[in-house]
Amino acid sequence: MVQAIPDGLEGRIIPYLMIDGAAAAIEFYQQAFGATEVYRMEMPDGGIAHAEVHVNGATVYLSDAPADMDGNAANPKKLGGSPVLLHQYVADVDATTETARAAGATIAREPADQFYGDRAALVEDPFGHLWSFHSHVRDVTPQEMEDAMKAMG
Repeated sequence: MVQAIPDGLEGRIIPYLMIDGAAAAIEFYQQAFGATEVYRMEMPDGGIAHAEVHVNGATVYLSDAPADMDGNAANPKKLGGSPVLLHQYVADVDATTETARAAGATIAREPADQFYGDRAALVEDPFGHLWSFHSHVRDVTPQEMEDAMKAMG
């Protein structure tokens, strides 16, 4: 019997990135984030119809952005930016950020300790997608977070 939900994907939301230049994006994700390519299905014109990569164990799907999806599932460069962050905890946010920078990412927010107990950075990949990397550096109670937010104004 075929399973409706494949093993390991129960309860997960998988980001699906629309990109102009999906093959180049896979290469970038490999260099910048240590991604592993799992699967690639190419179209007759050489574009990517569907691909799967793993970034630090997380599954990400991607494909070349279809020209007929204006505004529905178009790439962030076409839309003028992305409203979505791809959030991931990593062992060393500073090292992850530097690796991404060396591979060609734009650092939107340098690594910094945050009031909620994480050290965090925001990276924009060359294809317009935003990656939010965090390393948990200290435990903070809900009250400490509320007090810190009030102090920030």
